[in-house]
Amino acid sequence: MNFNELSQIPVAALFALYIWTIALKGFALWRAANLKQRNWFIGILIINTLGILELVYLFFFATKKLKLKELMFWKNK
Repeated sequence: MNFNELSQIPVAALFALYIWTIALKGFALWRAANLKQRNWFIGILIINTLGILELVYLFFFATKKLKLKELMFWKNK
C-alpha cells in the first residue's frame, strides 16, 4: 500500500478504527492492572496491533477471562 492508496481511505473509517483501538486498549490495560499481570500490561501498552493483541489477552490469556456477556453492557442482567 502506498501513500496514494492510503489517502483514499475515508476519514470516518480511520476515526472509527482509532476509537475502537483506544477503547479496547484502555479496557485491556485496566483488566491487566486489576489482575496484576504486569507483563501483559507492558506488552499491551507498547505494542500497537489495532486491538488484536488486546482481544487475544482479554479472551484467552487473562487469569479471569472475559465472557461475551460482559461486553454486552447495554442488555439487562
